[in-house]
Amino acid sequence: MTSISKGESSSTSHKGEHHGDHSDGGTLQITRATYVYSICACLNSLNLGFDIGVTTNVGPLVEASFGLTTAQRELFVGSINFWAIFGGFFSNWICDRFGRRRSFITAAVGFMIGRLITGASSSFFMLMVGRMFVGLGVGFGLAIDPLYIAEITPAAHRGKMVSWSEIGVNVGIVLGLATAIMFYGVDDELEWRLMLYIGALLPLVMIYLVLKIMPESPRWLVNRGMAEEAKVVLQEVYPPGFDVDAVISDIKEDLDRERLAKQIGWGAVLCPTKAFRRMLMVGLGTAIAQQACGIDSIFYYMNDLIKASGIESETNQLAVLMLLGVCKLVFVFVGGKLFDTMGRRPLLMASLIGMFLSLIMIAFTESGAQITGMALYLSFFSIGMGPGAWLIPSEVFATSIRAKGMSLATVLNRTVATVVASTFLTTAEAMGITGYFLMLAVVCVFFTALIYFYLPETKGRSLEDMTLYFAEITNDRSILDAEATLRKDEVEMLKTPVESATPA
Repeated sequence: MTSISKGESSSTSHKGEHHGDHSDGGTLQITRATYVYSICACLNSLNLGFDIGVTTNVGPLVEASFGLTTAQRELFVGSINFWAIFGGFFSNWICDRFGRRRSFITAAVGFMIGRLITGASSSFFMLMVGRMFVGLGVGFGLAIDPLYIAEITPAAHRGKMVSWSEIGVNVGIVLGLATAIMFYGVDDELEWRLMLYIGALLPLVMIYLVLKIMPESPRWLVNRGMAEEAKVVLQEVYPPGFDVDAVISDIKEDLDRERLAKQIGWGAVLCPTKAFRRMLMVGLGTAIAQQACGIDSIFYYMNDLIKASGIESETNQLAVLMLLGVCKLVFVFVGGKLFDTMGRRPLLMASLIGMFLSLIMIAFTESGAQITGMALYLSFFSIGMGPGAWLIPSEVFATSIRAKGMSLATVLNRTVATVVASTFLTTAEAMGITGYFLMLAVVCVFFTALIYFYLPETKGRSLEDMTLYFAEITNDRSILDAEATLRKDEVEMLKTPVESATPA
């Protein structure tokens, strides 16, 4: 298997470099429409983050309210990720068949129904039913947010704009954590219910934005044979005068290339060529890495870790909780900016190395130093692995399998998250806190090696350029031969009018 440690490509010129959207060298301006549509998409990510933040607060209160065992609390926390597996699995069907916009609506409905049921629960069974609906919403949301933003954003700014979905998650986390301050002093039994009810308002706003403001993805429209409708959207998200016909041409040719290479639908995923196999390896691998490195075990149980560090005052615990949430949020902005300047590979590796060192610090320190280690871990996570684990899958998958690839990435991400969130308390008790965090540090080392050897640099490349780019890296002849056929057909089409006009 060909390895690639510096993101190099072959010398073959890419069509996308000629008239794709990344030939601007980073000078192409982001339009107001792109900002507006991306912000709208990020509200769905905010819904995801709100649930993480509010569960951090609600978990201990629900445990006390219903007299849950440790295993039941783990099930309450981790079940959302379990059901997200199914939401992620079916997201590609709605995304491909009915469009990206309806996927947003599906996610919002799941969030709203789930929070209302959970807030009104009078038994552990009803709690789990509510978590099922929220989990389905999480699965749909994780798959659609970065995909939609990637498909409406010029390549030169895709790193920054896709990272907005992670910014949305972190804003939601801070808002979810802030509910503990908002309802501080309220009776515990009522407090956690109010926290959940207030979160049911956010999905209504999301549904309104989808119906009234957000357009369909131009890539999906072209794939469904609606090039004129796609052109209207592209004219909004690209600056005035930009040749959007060339972008549509790139999308069509990319689909033609994949059809010629017989890399369409689930067949391209289940029986991939070398290029598609590398796409799947790095796209799915980064999605797995995000959760395998332990972010959910730290964040969902942050209250427990803060108490274990020796902070006894409830107000001090809340202050530290908010500080850590804000710390995680601030550094997402840093990562979003650097992805389009430093590139994907160096930022992801720096993130993983920083998380490795932070986990070592958490494992061998106590009290304030342990809190510092947690702050460093969250900061390094937000710089790279937080947004990068969704940026990479949203851009490396070929157009014909992008929704399916994102669906699989979400399924695997949530599967690992389920294991991590549902076993933290029992595993940490069995291994000890030191042993548990050392295990996570080893996992960080493994995924650093995976990214170093297999992830090529994708900064500045158009989405339509990825198929040919990965084909060149892996010397995938099925795709390269299909490209040669397309180029030959183009030459023949150009020559035919000239030859017919030549006098006998």
